[in-house]
Amino acid sequence: MLLFTPGPTPVPQNVRNAMSDETMHHRTPEFEAIFAKTRKHLFNLFKTDEVIMLSSSGTGAMEASVINLCKNTLLSVNSGKFGERFGKIAISHGLKNVEIKNEWNTPVSVEAIVEAVKSNSDIDAIAVQISESAGGLRHPVEELSKAVKEINPNIMIIADGITAVGVEKIDVSNIDCLIAGSQKALMLPPGLSILGLSNAAIETIGEGKGYYLNLTTEIKKQRQNTTAWTAATTLIMGLLEVLETIESNGGLERLYAETACRSKAVKRALTAIGLHVYPQTPAKSMTTIDDENASEIRNLLKEEFGVNVAGGQDHLKGKIFRINQMGLIEAYEMAWVVNSVELALSRLGRRAYDGTANRVFNEAFFGVEA
Repeated sequence: MLLFTPGPTPVPQNVRNAMSDETMHHRTPEFEAIFAKTRKHLFNLFKTDEVIMLSSSGTGAMEASVINLCKNTLLSVNSGKFGERFGKIAISHGLKNVEIKNEWNTPVSVEAIVEAVKSNSDIDAIAVQISESAGGLRHPVEELSKAVKEINPNIMIIADGITAVGVEKIDVSNIDCLIAGSQKALMLPPGLSILGLSNAAIETIGEGKGYYLNLTTEIKKQRQNTTAWTAATTLIMGLLEVLETIESNGGLERLYAETACRSKAVKRALTAIGLHVYPQTPAKSMTTIDDENASEIRNLLKEEFGVNVAGGQDHLKGKIFRINQMGLIEAYEMAWVVNSVELALSRLGRRAYDGTANRVFNEAFFGVEA
């Protein structure tokens, strides 16, 4: 079965091998050496002033960022389940939350963010997804962050990059906290999250909030190449293998270029067979298709063609399907996925199969377009 859900993504064999090595105690010089190497790679990936690894899913990092960086009022962007989650986290901790809510295919506008900030001086942090994976949407995070900092540089910008880090180059000039999760473009099992922090964020955190998610405690320990609490040793060993693999395969620039090319090729292939891309501004991490036969297509892909893709949630359940484009993906596997979608449409009597999707994908991906 080919796993093409936008998280969890497939774990490469060499990474599985690295994680199956002898169990290592986290309070040893041997593990500290691995931790130090991993941190060095993460600084190169995030381009932030500090990086912190947490033994949690991405939601743990989201909660850590909100409770440590927001003191009064959070402005949250809700264009999907994960944007909605930021607001719920704020409210659960007694913080005020101002929400900008759009349909799941609609990016937030910079103007809406600016208006909200200007009309409410209590807003001291903004939380937004770079890639909102509920619908495969890309928000203009870099642009809105710049506009906010020009109004008030003390407002903290929290950017959920869980389906963006490792997918594309992110300009962190005006981002104070960038979040990543292990089970997306980093090609690991779930259970490890990472935060990239600006120096301004570290100042704002001060003594920190919370106990397990207190970022001040973690910063102090991780600068000593250890963790405040029990480290996710196996996942960190796997992460080092992932980051070294990316470097040996041409580095981050090649990874970003291939992901962008794959994203373009998949969208062209699927629109060539009459399908419609759902979000107004699609993320590079996945292709989301809205279709009246979304459930039937997903079932056919899984049961007949050995391809597992994700569906929709809430009001989009049964109305969309999402195909992963993150990580190190072989071109022949991606070609089989789009070919399988075309075969599924043929099974449903939607169009006669003629190999269009596979041909268009290969032309676009390998640059042999007429």
